[in-house]
Amino acid sequence: MKVSGFTFCRNAVRYDYPVVESIRSILPIVDELIVNVGQCEDGTLELIQSIGDPKIRIVESVWEEALRKDGLIYAQQTNIALAQCTGDWAFYLQADEVIHEDDVPRIVEAMRTYHRRSEVKGLVFRYLHFVGDYWSVNPWFYHKAVRIIRNNGEVESCGDAVGFHLKATGRYLQSGPREWLALSGARVFHYGWVKDPKTLLAKVQEQAKVYHGDAPPPLIAKLYTMDTFEFGDYEILKDFRGSHPVVMRARVAAGKRHLPGRNRWLKPAFYQAVLKRGFRG
Repeated sequence: MKVSGFTFCRNAVRYDYPVVESIRSILPIVDELIVNVGQCEDGTLELIQSIGDPKIRIVESVWEEALRKDGLIYAQQTNIALAQCTGDWAFYLQADEVIHEDDVPRIVEAMRTYHRRSEVKGLVFRYLHFVGDYWSVNPWFYHKAVRIIRNNGEVESCGDAVGFHLKATGRYLQSGPREWLALSGARVFHYGWVKDPKTLLAKVQEQAKVYHGDAPPPLIAKLYTMDTFEFGDYEILKDFRGSHPVVMRARVAAGKRHLPGRNRWLKPAFYQAVLKRGFRG
């Protein structure tokens, strides 16, 4: 059983992505790791090269700036990396996603278990979305996503690269027959919303162009009038009391709570959110 890893990144230094930690977190699992680095001038390519692991193979791409709708360019860039994978399984992580070392044995065991069961096209991971700091998670974001796919040419990234579909039919894996998917037993630690508020605002403004081009809807256009990112739901987020991946140790140690002393159980807004969205942890 051969396992490929794949990812893409651009402007990872400018927008403070934990891409090095992300890559290091799956290196023990994969036999090769394809990193698609988009053309940029912030030192991202040099940062990836500095990891210096022989498993890593870098491909360079130029982003198609005309493809500025619904985040489709993210799937395109993901598929550039996927096309270079030679393993039986292909393990996808985005540049702000990290795997916990405690979950590595579960992931390997899941791939071994389903390796010969061709009906299983993907393995599902549980998500922890950190927002504002390393001690706050948003329980209302999506809870599960496919991050390992069977690399037989049938499956590709779709939409804005959150999920995968069948090439032939466009059928989304997570809405397909139950036998298409199996649980990995592992978690993805998503750190995309843990940044300095000004850096996060700049990243979100850049992403808005990828989704909406030069004509964003009014709510999105508001981003361009702000001086810093506002974590609107921060006070009703769930406390995280577990451990972070070891590769994130330095970032977590240097981090600070966005607003110390938060207690969501004392906030009326929390109960309003539960009534509206349901209690999800």
